[in-house]
Amino acid sequence: MKLFTTAPPSVRYAPGAYLEEVTRLARWNEAAGVEGMLIYTDNSLIDPWTVAQAVMEHTACFLPLVAVQPLYMSPLAAARKVSSLAFLYGRKMALNMVAGGFIKDLEQLGDATEHDARYDRLTEYTLILQALLRGETVSFSGEYYQVANLRLSPALPSNLYPDFYVSGASSACIATASTLGATRLSYTKPPADLEAVAPLVGAGRIGLRFGVVARETADQAWDFARARFPADRRGQIAHKMARGTTDSAWHQEISQMADDLHEGRDGAYWLFPLRNYKTFCPYLVGEYSEVSEYVARYRALGFETLILDVPDSEAELQHTLTALRRAGVGTHASLSAQDA
Repeated sequence: MKLFTTAPPSVRYAPGAYLEEVTRLARWNEAAGVEGMLIYTDNSLIDPWTVAQAVMEHTACFLPLVAVQPLYMSPLAAARKVSSLAFLYGRKMALNMVAGGFIKDLEQLGDATEHDARYDRLTEYTLILQALLRGETVSFSGEYYQVANLRLSPALPSNLYPDFYVSGASSACIATASTLGATRLSYTKPPADLEAVAPLVGAGRIGLRFGVVARETADQAWDFARARFPADRRGQIAHKMARGTTDSAWHQEISQMADDLHEGRDGAYWLFPLRNYKTFCPYLVGEYSEVSEYVARYRALGFETLILDVPDSEAELQHTLTALRRAGVGTHASLSAQDA
């Protein structure tokens, strides 16, 4: 199971302070054996490619997983970003292909494309991008993109070809992931809900994102979780407003679940932080063995990639990794040595 962390959002930091925070986070995640970092994007955040370069500057082999939104740049521009960073650092990266975003962001960009059509556009975009990165001369005539005899320079070494991911949960996203040979990332329901409809579409090429609060006892875990994510009336209002600014299938579904569950909780599965607009993903909260059992069930369902929410501290990351190791989720050599 591939294991990533998440970059903190730049809007929470003063100029200059973010560089120190994101590189510090990258360094101690790399030291702990985590493979890489999801760097997401919207109109309010700094450029994710710039963050990726900063991460490369301050780590040895940490893998930036960069969100790519077609509205921000052409397929050639994205391919040149990948090959240029490879040229400078000799490093591989991964790409998270994003079809949409907040409705307000799309309106600011003058985009009124319907939800499913955005995935059609993303498919065309990524097919061109992938062909360029493979070193092909690309001619393509689609509904959204047309190029003729297009080549990438500098060329990308074949061993640095990126892993591809697609974000979403809709049928349109599932079709796009299949066409592109990409791993599909989404937020998740409790494992029992998914086990009831198994086998899952795309099993073996799907990933999920959640946070973890794990301790020796459940009481310790829940005490910390509730202190970190207290009720916030303003946050609850902001969450309701955010639901009205997206047509994302996963966001609507998980938001409704957060409202329906008592205290946003189903066993160790917890949506209270999302309901209070503190984060955008579920949390697993409980003693190490309980959290590890949930993770093992997700693995059995075919999830191959796990993206952790932004950790509260380096110590908190170690608590999370303790639970993940018990579920058989491995990391790089540093953690394997600890286990030995």
